[in-house]
Formats: sequence, C-alpha cells, structure tokens
Amino acid sequence: MASTQEKATPSFIDSTDKKSSHTSATSPASLVRKAATEVLQNWNFEESEASEDSIRKRAAVAALIRPVDPLSDTTKTASNKGIPIMTRAQTCHPLDPLSAAEIAVAVSTVRAAGATPEVRDSMRFVEIVLVEPDKQVVALADAYFFPPFQPSLLPRTKGGPVIPTKLPPRKARLVVYSKRSNETSIWIVELSEVHAATRGGHHRGKVVSSKVVPDVQPPMDATEYAECEAVVKDFPPFREAMKKRGIEDMDLVMVDTWCVGYHSNADAPSHRLAKPLIFCRTESDCPMENGYARPVEGIHVLVDMQNMEVIEFEDRKLVPLPPADPLRNYTAGETRGGVDRSDVKPLQIIQPEGPSFRVNGHFVEWQKWNFRIGFTPREGLVIYSVAYVDGNRGRRPVAHRLSFVEMVVPYGDPNDPHYRKNAFDAGEDGLGKNAHSLKKGCDCLGYIKYFDAHFINFTGGVETIENCVCLHEEDHGILWKHQDWRTGLAEVRRSRRLSVSFICTVANYEYGFFWHFYQDGKMEAEVKLTGILSLGALQPGEVRKYGTTIAPGLYAPVHQHFFVARMDMAVDCKPGEAYNQVVEVNVKLEEPGKDNVHNNAFYAEEELLRSELQAMRDCNPFSARHWIVRNTRTVNRTGQLTGYKLVPGTNCLPLAGSEAKFLRRAAFLKHNFWVTPYSSDEMYPGGEFPNQNPRVGEGLATWVKQDRSLEETDIVLWYVFGVTHIPRLEDWPVMPVERIGFMLMPHGFFNRSPAVDVPPCASDMDLKDAGIVSKPIQNGLLAKI
Repeated sequence: MASTQEKATPSFIDSTDKKSSHTSATSPASLVRKAATEVLQNWNFEESEASEDSIRKRAAVAALIRPVDPLSDTTKTASNKGIPIMTRAQTCHPLDPLSAAEIAVAVSTVRAAGATPEVRDSMRFVEIVLVEPDKQVVALADAYFFPPFQPSLLPRTKGGPVIPTKLPPRKARLVVYSKRSNETSIWIVELSEVHAATRGGHHRGKVVSSKVVPDVQPPMDATEYAECEAVVKDFPPFREAMKKRGIEDMDLVMVDTWCVGYHSNADAPSHRLAKPLIFCRTESDCPMENGYARPVEGIHVLVDMQNMEVIEFEDRKLVPLPPADPLRNYTAGETRGGVDRSDVKPLQIIQPEGPSFRVNGHFVEWQKWNFRIGFTPREGLVIYSVAYVDGNRGRRPVAHRLSFVEMVVPYGDPNDPHYRKNAFDAGEDGLGKNAHSLKKGCDCLGYIKYFDAHFINFTGGVETIENCVCLHEEDHGILWKHQDWRTGLAEVRRSRRLSVSFICTVANYEYGFFWHFYQDGKMEAEVKLTGILSLGALQPGEVRKYGTTIAPGLYAPVHQHFFVARMDMAVDCKPGEAYNQVVEVNVKLEEPGKDNVHNNAFYAEEELLRSELQAMRDCNPFSARHWIVRNTRTVNRTGQLTGYKLVPGTNCLPLAGSEAKFLRRAAFLKHNFWVTPYSSDEMYPGGEFPNQNPRVGEGLATWVKQDRSLEETDIVLWYVFGVTHIPRLEDWPVMPVERIGFMLMPHGFFNRSPAVDVPPCASDMDLKDAGIVSKPIQNGLLAKI
C-alpha cells in the first residue's frame, strides 16, 4: 500500500512530522505550534487556487476581519507547569473538530477544578467533543470570517449587517467518570483567553458548568478493555478452568470485554459491569492468527470495571475447544497455509492534473458541492453545512448536519452467552474512538486527502489517529447516455463521485462509513460490513438451528446489524429559516372502472406528515414508499415545492419478539423512519448513555410522544436501516464486504437534470480532435431492429 506522500501532492498533506499512527501528545508547546501551523495553513489561500474572485473577496473583507497573528513560541509564555496556551477564538471555524491543544486545555481546566487531590486522581476522561454553536453563529463565520466568505448566508438588513470583531469562544463538552465514586459528570469548558488561578498556574480555559448525571454508566474505554483482560487472565479459578480445557499458556487467551446491557436489576448502573467473551488462539508466535476461530464456552465471568475485579465466576459446562480449523486464517499466501492468485494485474488510478476537489482546513469544495468535515469520538465522521451551488440561484443549502449516531447488533441465539450479545457499538464503545489509521491499510485509490482525528484517552492524554478520514474521487460508471437510432449519434457522460469515509473495528467486526456526493445532485449514505464472525462452540455431534455450522465444532449465530442516520435537513433554508416539511409518497393502484378501463393505471399519492406520532413510519417496497423533505416557500419552474427525497435501500425490522430485553434500550428500532423538529439536546436515539440503561424507551421513542408539529419547521430525519445476517461458509474466515445504505435525491429541487453540464470524458474529446467521428447509421430502422 502506497504511503500518504505517494498518494497526494504536498498542498493537501499536513507538513508536520508524523512519527506514529496512534501517538500521545507529549509537549503542550508542540501541540500549540502544530495547531498554529494548521490554522495559518487553513486560513491562507493556496497560491495555485487564488483566483481573481477569491482575491477580490479577501480584499473586501480585509477591513472586517482582524488578521491572525503568528503565534509566539509557547515554551516562553506557558506556565512552568506546562499548561497549554489557547489562541484567539476565531482561529478555528466554529465547526472544526477540537484540536489537540484545545483538548489539552480542556482537560487541564477540568482537572484543576477538582476539589481534592483524590477527586482529581480518580477522574477518567471518557469523551470530549466540541459544543456545536447555534446555527446563526455558523452562518456568521461562513459569511465574514472564513473562506470562501458567503455574505448571502445572512439576511439583508437596513444599513448593512452588524459584524462583530470576533466570534464567540469555542467550548468543549467532557464526559468524566470517577473511579472513586462511580459517578458520571458532564463538564462544559470555555476555550477562551480567560485566566484562572489554579494549582498549576495560569491557563486559558474556564469551567462554564459541571453536573453529575445520576443512574448512568458512560461508554467503555480501550484502557478498561485491556485492564479487564489482564484481570480475568490472572484470576486463579479462570486459569484452572482453562487448564481443564487444555490451555495453560495465558498468552493464547483473548478476553473480549462486552458491556452487560440491561436484562434485570442485577445489571443496574449502580455498578460498572462487563461480561467478557473468551477466545483462544492455537499458536502464540503467530500475531495474525484468527483467534476468534476458537471460542471458549461454558465459563461465566462478571467483572466490576470500577474496581477492576472479578465478582462472579462459574465454570458451568465443559464445552471442548473446537479443533484448530486449517481454514481459519486470512493473511497473504503461505502465512495462511495457501497460495494467492497469480493473475491479478496492477490497476492504477491516475489524476495527472490533481483532484477536482479543493480543501481549505475542513472546508471541501467539489464540482458544485461544498461542505465541512467534522469528527466525534462517538459518531465518527460528521458532515456539516451541505450545499449545492446552482448557477444564478447561488448557494442552496441541503442539510446542516449528517452523521451515523447509533448502531445495534442483536443476536438471535437464545443460548448463553449469545442472548446477551446486543451491542450498541456507538453508545457503548464509540465508532470514532475505534477508527483506524488508514496509514495501516487504505482501501482508497487515486489522489487522497486525509484528515487526522484527535481524541482524549482514559487518563486525560491527547491521542491522534493519523489519516483517520479519507477524501477522494471515484469513477462511477455511466452518468447518462443516449444514442439517436436514426442518426447513430450518441452522447455519453461518465459519472464521478466524491467519497468521504472512515473505518472502525469494534471487536471482531469492521464497519466502513461512507458519504458519497454525485454530479447529479444525489447523496448516498453507505455502510460496508466486513471482519470476522462472532462464533460459538458446539458439543460433539451438536447442531443448532440458530446459526450456521462453519467448521467442526464451530458455528456462527444468526444476528442483525442496525444503523441510525441522523439528518438535520435544511432544504433551501438559510440559517434562521425553518421552512421544511416532510411528505410520504406511496404508489397507489387505480381501482378498475371508468378511470382505469385498461386496468393498468397507478399513481403516486402524497401525504403530509403533520406531527411526530404520524411520522413514525416503516419501509414498504410494495408501494415504492419514500419520503420528501420540501421547502414550503420555494418553488421550481413548474410551481412545485423544491425538495430532497430519501430513497430506502434494502432494509429490515428487528426479528426479536416485542418483549426482547434489548428493545427496552432500542425502542427506536421499531420503525425505519422518524421525524422530529430540531432540538439541540436530541442527538442520540437511545439517549446519551445506553450502557446499562434501565429506563424503557429513553431517547427518540420518548421525544416523539410530545407529538410536536412538523408542518413547517426545522426538520430532523432519523432513518433506521439494517441487514439480517444469516452467516454463510463464504463469510469465513473473513467476511467479504456487504453493503447497505440509502440515497438522498433531489426531487423538484432543480429545474432540469443538474448533470447535463458535465463535459465529455477526455478520451471522447481526443477522438473528436483527431477527426474521428462516429458515422451515422444508413438504415436507422434496421439498426433499431
């Protein structure tokens, strides 16, 4: 796999020295210097891209914007305790992900606010995210403070706009778990130049608020997973149980920490609990061996994650370890005991003139699309401020915020331990926190722009996942084509799409999350599922109907994967406008009679979804059901309201019974489609803390009981899509990618196809320049036949 430098030109690569793919920040001064370099690079136009128009815009706002001063060396200005110094508020766009320096400042601020040394020492930092500002603040930033400067985003006022000298300070939101008290608290920190005297000297953050959230458990952390594995492997009764199964080398043992979910009061959040799954490799000197090929069953382990100790243990049933499967490994060639294909020739993607996209910080422009890229530890990739530049109609907003906010994987085997396998991979673990560095293996080809992601670790350190998000163009076959059968003349255009993606690993499974943008105004959300099946062991001669036998003594239980996309729509709505509504479209058959004498008639019938309870809907392929978000005050050339429609892909609903325990926490899975009016505190469909959550239907299913009006408002769509996985032998030892997703398509948004202006591909133009023109067909009728 080619390196980053081989895939991108210098103008699209961070110039900072990157020493590892997952490293901790060590020097606050270096963090600030790096942040300052990024800010200055993001602020300045690339010389190769500085058009006359951009220069004119920059000059026009020069008097309005205070220039960004170069940052001084923080090693001279920071306190002797090493607390980082923040820069001015407007050096970062309000929607930019938190920088490493900002994260370090926020942690220092929270720690300094601890009442006693014991309180400070017991703090464990679960999550830190940007407090996303009001949409009007984002509009102000895009209009006057950051390229490409779009004053049209704000409404015109008499006497001209009132422009502040700087934007409000950015804020960080931290979820902190106390190992000492088993309490979860939420802190809001203002990342400003406010000085506060603390035990560490002066710093540049200020605590805005802090509160303890009762009766919850926050997501698990990788540090806890590693500690749990070590504790279980050191537990004498566990070692004895493994010895009964012929295993004495604990280096062969894999302990996967799973949250307990909530099945009874024993799982209440008064204790932080985990029930691990156990696996065992066969070779200690083979780091890439597929250890999931030997599940260890019959052992019950319950771990207190607060005190990190085993509190329940029982060797319930001696299930023999499955024999080593000779087909278990998936590495190349001889390392897996096989031979690779020899007839695969190189396939190179070449863009000699560079990419068609432009990137300025986290702002992306491609063809007529523009948007911002964000990233959170829970959701992973976030797409902000999606808009389409439509000729003389200018910049037309489509969506304010797009992301995948939750996923649930329920298993269909009622036997222990599989009935407890109901993972909430976003809410219990974090999709972003488990993202890959694509330096270790990238599935993208061509010219790539990468984005790093900064996180907080459990002890408060800053970690960076380099090359976390991938941005690149892809050829996508035919965009449109027509040949006139009378003349033989043809016009054809190839489709190109811009893909933004990241990939994460949650235990045995991999998930790739993609947003694709197309030249005809479509957007596609796609999830690619791959990785290794979560298996169970069988007794000799045993067969289970709740799964597929993969190898002797080895079976894969049936299960489902559900994903939830949250889409804060803004179809033709500028900031501050709330002029959207949702209609459901179903195809209806015309009743036989005088209006349908030939019995062939059908038509599309629309129904306005007027309130939240009416908008709890399911997919229906028999009526080609889809949903359209329309602007109630903007029309196209035929007088119809402009809109974007959501077109479902393959989908399903939960197959578990209505009283299944996991549905207490996942009531949002009961319908494929939900609509709510925008509310800043309604972000996660199962509530913010689904881990060990005892409350029934928290989140989306509770919010909609307000039955708020949807007739003309700021619309948020929640689309739940899933796949039922009946495992195949062909899914072993590593599952070929399975794709699932949906489309957002313009519906009356444009006055014609927005793709007609895509030029012919270079090869067609070269033929015409060479004088090679396709000859008309002499006998058109014959050609048609």
